[in-house]
Amino acid sequence: MYNTIAIEDLKAPAVALYNEGFFNDARSAASGRGVPGLRAVALTVPCECSVLEQVEAGLGPEVIDRIVAALTKPLTRDEEAPRQQEERPTRIAFKGSLEEVNRFFYRRGWGDGLPIIPPTAEAVAEMLAGTDLPPDHVVTKIIPRLGKATVEKIAVNAVMAGALPTYMPLLIAAVQALMEPRGWYGTYQVSTGSWAPCLIINGPVRKALHLNSGSGMMSPGDLANAAIGRALGLIVKNIGGARKGIEDMGVMGNPMKYSLAIAENEEESPWEPLHVQQGLRKDDNAVTVFYPNSLLQMMAYGSESDALLRTVTYNLPPARGGLVCLTLIPAHARMLAGDGWGKQEVAAFVAENARVPLQHHPEYWGANLGSEGKQFPKSPMDSPQQSVAILNSPEKLRVVVAGGPGSFIGLMMGGHGVGPDGWVTKKMELPVGWEKLVEKYKGLVPAYAKY
Repeated sequence: MYNTIAIEDLKAPAVALYNEGFFNDARSAASGRGVPGLRAVALTVPCECSVLEQVEAGLGPEVIDRIVAALTKPLTRDEEAPRQQEERPTRIAFKGSLEEVNRFFYRRGWGDGLPIIPPTAEAVAEMLAGTDLPPDHVVTKIIPRLGKATVEKIAVNAVMAGALPTYMPLLIAAVQALMEPRGWYGTYQVSTGSWAPCLIINGPVRKALHLNSGSGMMSPGDLANAAIGRALGLIVKNIGGARKGIEDMGVMGNPMKYSLAIAENEEESPWEPLHVQQGLRKDDNAVTVFYPNSLLQMMAYGSESDALLRTVTYNLPPARGGLVCLTLIPAHARMLAGDGWGKQEVAAFVAENARVPLQHHPEYWGANLGSEGKQFPKSPMDSPQQSVAILNSPEKLRVVVAGGPGSFIGLMMGGHGVGPDGWVTKKMELPVGWEKLVEKYKGLVPAYAKY
């Protein structure tokens, strides 16, 4: 729909073609760009169809007639001058029990299916203590609806997620990272691929927020990991307007969309932390964002360096082929470092040695992986058995040291990225009085009974 609008902006008539299951998505995309009356024609051709007979059957004479009519029929008054609804911030005063508040929010589509904390004026004011920015400051506009992500709106969603005021600098930086063009969030969030924002946190702030970088870091049980990721998910939905089945067209969905925030274990890592690799200083506080839709955990073939590396290269799925976050536990990282391997050397090895026969690669079958740039024509010059790389660049892979004792290796596989890479890292800005704020919440940690 965006491409069709761009053509119309050049004063050339255009009509969008879309699968009939994407009616709401198409209408929302056009409206979000100020062209609610954009002409479009629904098709019955299955998505990504590679069967010529089905394509031809779905593009019969009646479809061509509708396309011609959409291109030639005179514009209506509303189509000539579409009226875009302006965003008018409103405040709703609601009184009721916790159950009534939750049902009120849920019926209006403001939640994620889990109970929320009511964003009272007092709770939002306390959340705003986590930043020096004024409440009406617009951090960015979040697509697809170009909703204004003011500091206050970020705080409202943070309260709903159960976050603490100390999380605000991280959430603001994460929201900024969302709209960094090279990250291509605007494609991933409304895609059928079910991509989830993944936050990787570095810097001294990890300890202040009690972020888990050890055992079970992706599991429930840690307030910071859970609430930070959940808050971003609510921000994406409530401010950005990415609603499931309307704009967010994930075919299978993704449980990582509930929350996916981890910290790197810098203290036990033998290598430079991720944010330093991304160009920041070690004492900076930073968050790196990318968009995985798959998580693979596998037991290492052995504890030697070669066995660790071969575990990765032999298990990287060829159908993914995009950005990869390789998560190594400290013991595995120390083994590799002791044998002279750095993060960049590991990435280079995986990019060179993670290979499959050509006929196992998706592009051999005509699948379009966008930015990968490999096009394998089916010709006698290409043997189905010839070896091809799954990753086309070491920049597609980042190594993060995290996780508890054991023998597992993690692979989070995500969007394909555009340009040199799709990793986006943003520095956090801490407010005046940060130490006092941290002191207020430092005791909020689990105290498990011993048995």
